[in-house]
Amino acid sequence: MATLKDQLNSDVKTALKAGNKSELTTLRMILAAIKQIEVDTRTTPDEPTLIGLLTKLCSQRRDSIAQFDAAKRQDLVDKERSELAIVERYLPTQLGADEVAALIERALQSCGATQMKDMGKVMSELRPHLVGRADLSAVSATVKARLTGT
Repeated sequence: MATLKDQLNSDVKTALKAGNKSELTTLRMILAAIKQIEVDTRTTPDEPTLIGLLTKLCSQRRDSIAQFDAAKRQDLVDKERSELAIVERYLPTQLGADEVAALIERALQSCGATQMKDMGKVMSELRPHLVGRADLSAVSATVKARLTGT
């Protein structure tokens, strides 16, 4: 099975041959971020680290889209949406709302969480199962609502 980095390198070659400049630019940006991790840590990042990086890049794109949309810069919104779509292709399949709710329920029961002070334990239990597969800020809000009873 090809690693995520191998897949990205292969897709860069394909985009280069096809002359797809926007995809090529985005893929090179992802590879540059991976290279930065390699230089900073002096190790080869594992798949969970790469998924975390891709999740971070998606989050940055979503924030930029919101800001550019508020500033009425449709050209930049379109560019960021295009980049977001490309980055999301390399993330694992997103979990459905029912699957996320089931994982939250299981984590609440396994931690015995009943109060807001248990939020950290619950999120620590959920994070490995949800990184790259669900929006952790939305999951956090759901857990908080469950623990506060709202």
